[in-house]
Amino acid sequence: MDMLVVAYREQDHDKLVEIWESAVRATHTFLEEHHIQFYKKVVSDVLQHRQVEVWEALNTEQQPVGFIGLDDNFIEMLFVDPSQHGQGLGRLLIDYTFKIKGRHLKVDVNEQNTGAARFYEKMGFVQTGRSELDGSGNPFPLLHLEIQQEQAERLS
Repeated sequence: MDMLVVAYREQDHDKLVEIWESAVRATHTFLEEHHIQFYKKVVSDVLQHRQVEVWEALNTEQQPVGFIGLDDNFIEMLFVDPSQHGQGLGRLLIDYTFKIKGRHLKVDVNEQNTGAARFYEKMGFVQTGRSELDGSGNPFPLLHLEIQQEQAERLS
C-alpha cells in the first residue's frame, strides 16, 4: 500500500467530510438521518476550526482516502473511505499516531458499530469502561478503549 500521511490540508476539508459521511453511512446503521446531519455539521466544524489535530492518508494520486483526528493521545475520530475498508489504512493511521504521540492511545467507539469495535480489538485495544450516552448526550453507548504500543507490536 503506497499511502502517505500528511497534516490536515484545508483544500481537502470537503473531501474529508465526504469520507466521514460515506463511512458513517456504511458503518453506523443505528443512526437516523437527523443524527447523521447533526454529526456531519459537528465534524465539519471540528475540522474547519482545527479543534483536533488531523492527519490525512493520501493515495498515490495525493487524494485523501482516510483521516484521523487527535486530541493529544486520544483518537477523536478515525474514518476511512468505505472503498478502502480492510486494506490496512486504519492500521496505518494508528501506527502513525504511535510515532507522533507515543506509546499510549485511547479511543471511544460506538458500541453498536461492531466493525469498528472489532478493528480496535484486533489492533490490541482493550476496554476500560463504558458510557450509556455519547459525547452529545445521545443514547448511543460508547466503549472506552486503550492500548499500549507494546500490545500493538505483539499483534503486528
